[in-house]
Amino acid sequence: MLLSSRVKGISDSITMKLNEKAIQLTEEGKVIYNLSGGQLPIKPTHEFIEKIHHQLNFLKSYQYSPSAGFPALRKKLIRHFVDSRKLPSEIFENDWDVILSNGSKHTLYNALGALIDPGDEVILLAPYWVSYPEMIKFWGGIPTIVKSNVFDAFVPAIEDIRKTITPKTKVIIVNSPNNPSGVHYSEAWMKEFAVLMHENPDLVVISDEVYSDITYFDPKPSYFYQFDNSLLPRTIIVHAISKTLAATGLRLGWAVAPASIVSAMAKIQGQTTSGPNSLMQRALLDFDFNFLESFLTPVKNHIRQNAATLREKFREASLGHCWYQSTSAFYFMIDFSRTPMFQRFAPEQDHSDLIADELLNNEGITVVPGSDFGLPNTARIALVIEEVPFQEAITKIVRYLNKF
Repeated sequence: MLLSSRVKGISDSITMKLNEKAIQLTEEGKVIYNLSGGQLPIKPTHEFIEKIHHQLNFLKSYQYSPSAGFPALRKKLIRHFVDSRKLPSEIFENDWDVILSNGSKHTLYNALGALIDPGDEVILLAPYWVSYPEMIKFWGGIPTIVKSNVFDAFVPAIEDIRKTITPKTKVIIVNSPNNPSGVHYSEAWMKEFAVLMHENPDLVVISDEVYSDITYFDPKPSYFYQFDNSLLPRTIIVHAISKTLAATGLRLGWAVAPASIVSAMAKIQGQTTSGPNSLMQRALLDFDFNFLESFLTPVKNHIRQNAATLREKFREASLGHCWYQSTSAFYFMIDFSRTPMFQRFAPEQDHSDLIADELLNNEGITVVPGSDFGLPNTARIALVIEEVPFQEAITKIVRYLNKF
């Protein structure tokens, strides 16, 4: 069967493939340290589970919702956004809406579809989430990349972004806290970015804030629109329950955006998937967001402890020059190019996939190759598994990095 050129140009999700392989090897009886997972290995907060149980008794929990989601929940999410970002509520009284989708990936896909024409350029800040370029290309857009490096803790320079903007640039995606680097951009960076936005009045920003609640070092994340509210009318804010509520499989994400954008996204959604999961929507409608702090506190403490383990293991192995302070989300990027192990490779080529295979086959550790995040010769590890297995996994990694 002859497949379309569109689908033949799309890459598989490397994170999904690696996670599936790790599960398969574990089921075969092998000891696998899965550091590739982009999810918390715990259940959602008890209060949210109880809300789901309660909604099982209602007919409407099993029926279609409106394409953009239940209106009452959409209003609740706007209020929560306004409160959590400490924004003036009067800004959102008119001409603003929320669209709920089947996870934040679906939300981002719809947003790009509502904005991009073939040939439009979309700026991505490397390291970027693996699905961004594939979704852009699917809609006919052109990803343009702004690079960063470990010396700057993978924070891209505003001046480099400025140089990348062309008359064809339509959208820029800002992901802070960042997947895969595990850092969030500073208040100073966000203020500079606001200035850059004013220099480019036609540029639209998609602010991917899925990890905004998972931050374990102060100061907490802040956003450009908090310092300049006038930028909100060309900003789309994306969030989800996947990371905040440890509910990746329940597939519920949303965007807070100007009503005109939400309407356009709803058209796409209405003709593809229709409304998102009604049961999850109704459970979230009854859920008190005040429970999040008590639920996430031990989670953040655990991630902070594993981050400290990583730091100490690197220092003990004389790899401190490869370390930077992660502050949020639950990831860390290892730069292989600055380790003894890398001496056997040609530095001008990318060996991320080969190194990831060696770690899995020889050490029983799954990592995500950095090439898929726009950073060659690196890998992403997740800081979420239990403390003792994490210590064992990092011990194996530093031993591997110091080979040769």
